[in-house]
Amino acid sequence: MSSNACKSVGIVGAGIQGVCIGLQLLKKNIPATIFDPKDPGSMASYGNAGHFSPYAILQLNRPDVLYDIPKMLFSSYGPLALKWNYVPKMIPWFLGYLKNCNKKSMMHTAKYMHQILNLSLEAYDEIFQEFDISNLVEKKGIIYVWTNKNMKSRELEIKVRNDFGVKQKLLNTREILDLEPNLKPVFDGGAYYDYAYHAKDPGGIVKKIFELFIERGGKFIKENVNTVKQITNDETLIKTENNDYKFEKSVIACGAFSKKFTDQLNEKIPLDTERGYHVHFKGMENLIKRPVIFLDRGFGLTPMNQGLRAVGTVELGGLKNPLSKKRIDYIVKCAKELLPQLKEHEDEWLGFRPTLPDFLPIIGPSKNNKNIVYAFGHQHLGWTLGAITGKVVSGILANEKTNLDLLPYSSSRFN
Repeated sequence: MSSNACKSVGIVGAGIQGVCIGLQLLKKNIPATIFDPKDPGSMASYGNAGHFSPYAILQLNRPDVLYDIPKMLFSSYGPLALKWNYVPKMIPWFLGYLKNCNKKSMMHTAKYMHQILNLSLEAYDEIFQEFDISNLVEKKGIIYVWTNKNMKSRELEIKVRNDFGVKQKLLNTREILDLEPNLKPVFDGGAYYDYAYHAKDPGGIVKKIFELFIERGGKFIKENVNTVKQITNDETLIKTENNDYKFEKSVIACGAFSKKFTDQLNEKIPLDTERGYHVHFKGMENLIKRPVIFLDRGFGLTPMNQGLRAVGTVELGGLKNPLSKKRIDYIVKCAKELLPQLKEHEDEWLGFRPTLPDFLPIIGPSKNNKNIVYAFGHQHLGWTLGAITGKVVSGILANEKTNLDLLPYSSSRFN
């Protein structure tokens, strides 16, 4: 480690972002400590869809989506739901969303999502060389299906991806059934991203990366963090319920729970959460070979070690509202629409996707506290972007030069 290198880093959050950042720091010979009150990979990094989706450059800040929101909100059979008791707290986020829901902002988001998504699989491949992934990762692609009802939206998605050079293979119903013969043909077409991966056990992958982190000298402190602050030009403080810990630099990478710390640092960042759900159909994972996402319904199916995982919906309702049985019922209904042979479900789960109004993550130093670095707000793509975020953030902490344009991910865009 050179005399100019960072001498120590504390990381708040032991999800996929935190463990990847920690591992990359150790590769640069920078000591790192991860803090989390829960076991690594036990929150959103456990319960997500498990998709490595480098093609997913187009997000929800789109005029066509804005137009459909009222219809979706008032439909019991729709992919979007709102906890009405949370509406007052959603106002800052929603105003920012309206501001970013236009073609110019949509293309800006697509450009800078593409910049990091394009590097995402390569970053994971580097990590996957270090442990056996044979029972953890499949490389059979991901299929999207749709009906003819929202073809303007589908045509927009196809065009934007083509404009950015994203590889995609359009399929008709017969071609989809050739790949996945057990599906009921309630769709009219789709797209196949044959180079995409999926996780058979997302939590298991996080644990493997965490084990590498510990084996290489990383430290883990299982305590709840109350405060993160910069106390001098070259020292930060992470204060837990039990102790004070000092590091040269600190990272906030605790997903939807990051806003507590940015508020403490006097940065008014409109971070909120898209609540997502999953259930498992045990013993049904062999019905499909790869993930299938039904775009009209806003849900997907992923074959995993725990069973066939049905995931999805966007529910706006914050961190404290309880699980919604209506959302669970919706996912189960959608799953059985595609695979009528499914039986009873198990493992009802709710998790939190950290989302910003322009649907770009925040990756980079705090505006007012340069020794505190942010890595959150990856919305639906936190899983896909874990490894590349680890590389980018560790490079920032090591003061390395980069060819990437990181300004669009800066927190200063909200201040």
